[in-house]
Amino acid sequence: MNHLNASQLDTLRRQLLQDKKELTDQLHENELFGFHDSLSEGTGELSTYDNHPADVGSEVFERGKDLALAEQTRHHLEDVERALADMDAGIYGICKASGDPIPFERLAAMPTAEFTIDHTPAKPHYNRPVEEEFLQPPFGRTSLDEHSDETEFDGEDAWQIVESWGNSDSPAMSENPQVESYDDMEIEADENIGYVEALESFLATDIYGRHVTVVRNKQYQEYMHNGEGEALLEEPEAQDDYGADLR
Repeated sequence: MNHLNASQLDTLRRQLLQDKKELTDQLHENELFGFHDSLSEGTGELSTYDNHPADVGSEVFERGKDLALAEQTRHHLEDVERALADMDAGIYGICKASGDPIPFERLAAMPTAEFTIDHTPAKPHYNRPVEEEFLQPPFGRTSLDEHSDETEFDGEDAWQIVESWGNSDSPAMSENPQVESYDDMEIEADENIGYVEALESFLATDIYGRHVTVVRNKQYQEYMHNGEGEALLEEPEAQDDYGADLR
């Protein structure tokens, strides 16, 4: 036998039916929070493609908010319909965790309540995408630098290549206080890529290992500046503009 009397059940049913009507009207009469309107109608622009994504930033924010409000309204409507179904089945007002009766005062404040206060399951403060369980740990999972037996191309190397084309940082924000150029902003920008010793990057031969030439690249200039090589490593007049041997 239900602990709620007929008058209490009637009061709660009328409240649930009123909530159902208001929620249904909110979803349908308001055109799902403006989802039927194109983005261009809100901006006055002929196209949503613009020179800068910030030009439609407000509209994108509002559309995201609309999505959240619509989802919240649908969830509330589902709870109301579930409560009405429980009422028709004669199980309304019974805690689904303990089987104890839910006080009328609690149901009057929240007609969709499924649990007593003591048995209400704890809910997380926020929900994270389920994909993160597969991607744990979220950061550095593809970096192999900490493994002494790993030397292959890893996630950090991939990011360094992408970052070398530029990011939103400036030299003043770099962790390396010696950075003076945007060209040296990426992580470990001074790391040797494709060679171990600097000498390997500017000394070249043909396919047969003959005709040694010197390429005057950045590594060569630093090599000479640091006094690591002979002052006359090659004769300037015997080189073209790219450092190739013309002899």
